[in-house]
Amino acid sequence: MELGLVGLGKMGGNMRERIRRAGHTVIGYDRNADVADVHSLEELVGKLKGPRVVWVMVPSGAATQSTIDELAGLLSPGDVVVDGGNSRWTDDEKHAVQLGIKGVGFVDCGVSGGVWGLKNGYALMYGGDADHVAKVQPIFDALKPEGDKGSVHAGKVGAGHFAKMVHNGIEYAMMQAYAEGWELLEKVDSVTDVREVFRSWQDGTVIRSWLLDLAVNALDGDEHLAGLRGYAEDSGEGRWTVEAAIDHAVPLPAITASLFARFASRQDDSPQMKMVAALRNQFGGHAVEQADESTPGKPGKPVKPGGPKNKK
Repeated sequence: MELGLVGLGKMGGNMRERIRRAGHTVIGYDRNADVADVHSLEELVGKLKGPRVVWVMVPSGAATQSTIDELAGLLSPGDVVVDGGNSRWTDDEKHAVQLGIKGVGFVDCGVSGGVWGLKNGYALMYGGDADHVAKVQPIFDALKPEGDKGSVHAGKVGAGHFAKMVHNGIEYAMMQAYAEGWELLEKVDSVTDVREVFRSWQDGTVIRSWLLDLAVNALDGDEHLAGLRGYAEDSGEGRWTVEAAIDHAVPLPAITASLFARFASRQDDSPQMKMVAALRNQFGGHAVEQADESTPGKPGKPVKPGGPKNKK
């Protein structure tokens, strides 16, 4: 089978290689000419025999939209576009309509596997009409892990990205749980080898997982993670998961807390905690610490209970 692949970054480049190893022809386009097989989307479409399948693997939002816009003017009825990036599921319905007007099919696909996907395969969650999915199925089969699991037609258009979004929300909460447990173990004097405690959990426990394996890998490289700053970004899916929960009145306390923990990681000196400290000082006379103006964020001298008197 032939496939046009747009976006050859960390994920897309490895996906191209895995699909080729399965015996398929992949023509890749990327703005980086050093990794591209062709120099434009027009050239990519021209090299594919109809009916064509073009897989888009670019950042969500404007990059995906501009790619869909251009493909809509280049493809023919009977062709299919797959959005395999981390697009918001609400964009999928719009893209399906936009391409459908041209007679072009659309499939959304959530892809999980990261940098390990080339070796281990990618977990795939896809949504769309059965006829459109069937045209892409040989590529799905090439990308998925060996065996019967790791791939699912989750439902209609948008279902793939929605399922992947929830997957990432769960991932947020799991990572946060491991992180909290690790910090507590590091804090107490009685536990003298936290790394080996984590390693012991890899077999025979109910919390063993691939994420736990990766945590042990990280600790093997830096036992106390001293070389890392406690700062974590979020790629968007966690926020969308919480927003969807609000829309559907579904309580997600663990996932929501894990997202907010990432926000907190980006503050060297929390404005919120300044207000909390001030209020505790005002209503209860609790001691607070004054900021050291010479060293922002460094605790300064304690302020007397009650705070400064208001001058009239």
